[in-house]
Amino acid sequence: MNEQTTPPERKYDLEPRLIEFASLVIDVVERLPKNIAAKHLGGQLVRSGTSPALNYGEAQGAESKSDFIHKMGIVLKELWETRVNLKIIQNRSYIEASLMEKITDENSQLVAIISKSVKTAKDNLNR
Repeated sequence: MNEQTTPPERKYDLEPRLIEFASLVIDVVERLPKNIAAKHLGGQLVRSGTSPALNYGEAQGAESKSDFIHKMGIVLKELWETRVNLKIIQNRSYIEASLMEKITDENSQLVAIISKSVKTAKDNLNR
């Protein structure tokens, strides 16, 4: 592709970060022990932790500003659920500390970014 046909790079494109976060979630889940509690937490985590990337994709195709806000709200809700699940896993010391620090830090950053995005979209909707 030449410069004229290459789409401009988005400064705050979250999709790659959300995909990488989903991959980190899968890494955590695959390292969990095979006991009943860890399997339960792993099932919940793989759903809530991969959902933000998928729902962000839906938000990019939103049919209206209100639809975008709603879908980004789902992204945020899933990140919050993931945050609590990660805290439980961290509390149980199932996973090495370095991986848990990396994923919980990224989760916190994504919550902050998506929260700000939702707030900005709501503010713009009300103008």
